[in-house]
Amino acid sequence: MSKKKSFPLRINEEVLSAVQKWADDDLRSVNAEIEYLLREALRKAGRLKKANHKKSNS
Repeated sequence: MSKKKSFPLRINEEVLSAVQKWADDDLRSVNAEIEYLLREALRKAGRLKKANHKKSNS
């Protein structure tokens, strides 16, 4: 498993609320949902290393 780093994030209230609802629907924490969404966007853009493609939904 790859090492995790903390990162402070400023986020619009409306966006955070929408992500919270999405996370709840997916039975994830907000943090896990944001990481999942970022990982998927990076994968689709071809910017993620091949080894990380096998990662499951946090």
